[in-house]
Amino acid sequence: MPQIIKVLLVEDNPDYRDVIDIALEQTDDIQLCQEFGTAEIALRTIEDTLPSDRPDLAILDLNLPGMSGLDAIPYFKQALPITKIIILTQSDAQRDVLRAISLGADGYLLKSASLEEITSAIRDAIDGGSPLDKNVARFILDTLKKHIPTESVEGLLTEREIEILNLLGEGLPKKQIAAQLEIGYTTVDTHVSNIYEKLGVKNAPAAINQGHKLGLFT
Repeated sequence: MPQIIKVLLVEDNPDYRDVIDIALEQTDDIQLCQEFGTAEIALRTIEDTLPSDRPDLAILDLNLPGMSGLDAIPYFKQALPITKIIILTQSDAQRDVLRAISLGADGYLLKSASLEEITSAIRDAIDGGSPLDKNVARFILDTLKKHIPTESVEGLLTEREIEILNLLGEGLPKKQIAAQLEIGYTTVDTHVSNIYEKLGVKNAPAAINQGHKLGLFT
């Protein structure tokens, strides 16, 4: 039996909650264990939840009554330090994308995503990836190009690490990177960990952001 991924959903639209619930019911490895209409209620409930019952992944809308999804990210990171966070929203505003990434979101999807894309993104995030909507990934690649002098970063990453960083920037999960480069998944995972350490970041979106600032993308 596959390991069940426990998901928490914070979404104020009950109809959309039902859509997500029905979609996850069709999977064998993902279970919607908790759903809430506000971040405040979700956070209060988490405080009373046993560690063994806490979710593996949280899906947050941004436009919530009361505390916004963006404002809630640090509180979820504090309450659930090992839980992955995916933003699922209608907003493709640059400021929202950048702030969510900087606050530690592990993925960013738009509500135009298909249900198959959402379930795939959940698995990808649990597997260590950082799923991004294609338009969001393109925005990061096309607009975050604040370079510093090349000589200042020469040798910061190896050629293989830069190659992998570029593939992360295209939105590829680590399994797909391993297949494309014809190397082992564990090797890719090690390279990604080294990239995060060298760039001083904690996830792939932040690494992509930092890589553009440093002019590391080819």
